Amino acid sequence: MSIHVAFTPLGLPPADVAGRTVVVVDILRATTSIVAALDHGARAVIIAADTDEAITLAQSLDRRDVLLAGERHGIAIPGFQLGNSPREMLADTVRGKTLVMTTTNGTRALLATAGAHEVLVGAAVNLSVVGARLREAVESGREVLILCAGREHGFGMDDAYLAGRFVIAALGGRRLRKGLNDAAIVSVDLVRRYGDRIDRALALSAAGRDLTRLGFAGDIEAAAAIDAHPVLALYHDRRVTLAARV
Repeated sequence: MSIHVAFTPLGLPPADVAGRTVVVVDILRATTSIVAALDHGARAVIIAADTDEAITLAQSLDRRDVLLAGERHGIAIPGFQLGNSPREMLADTVRGKTLVMTTTNGTRALLATAGAHEVLVGAAVNLSVVGARLREAVESGREVLILCAGREHGFGMDDAYLAGRFVIAALGGRRLRKGLNDAAIVSVDLVRRYGDRIDRALALSAAGRDLTRLGFAGDIEAAAAIDAHPVLALYHDRRVTLAARV
């Protein structure tokens, strides 16, 4: 069994991704917003590396069915129809649309997963369904990587806390430490510190404090809503879509 956590995609060796089941986490706010958009009827979310690429990709699609979404340093990108708030991803806005998204941290992490066996988009709002998929991966002998977007190439407590929740879910109640890397152990210990108070862990993080300062405190509450959007979102070839329902 191998469950590893990476606190940032910066410097992540391709070998640490290859063949693994990977969960990308940017709880404040990209992965939360992506999951919310898909649950509310968006067809897909296309991931772009930067603003220029996002505009180019959007221009290659039917403009009636595409929305540009994203932010830089917490602020919506001028000219984009949507920012990076899960509260913007309303059914009346995104149903039937394809979103092209670029963000400061989250989309960079998704783009760092080339070579993975499977890439899941993880957030608190789909915690249980992603956790169940991770348990299946562990039970089948597949290695798991939980990749945090982090904060501008560094550690982010908000993502690390959620990574710990995913490690615990993947373990399925077992208390084994063998097979966990140091970052996974630290993430689990962070969950032990805050327990179920995910709202507190998010609000006290640097990302949470910045969102509050920018007037997005409501996004923290939305991101902390466990299983509010119980869907499995898969990333492949620059696109995030819902897994087929069975």
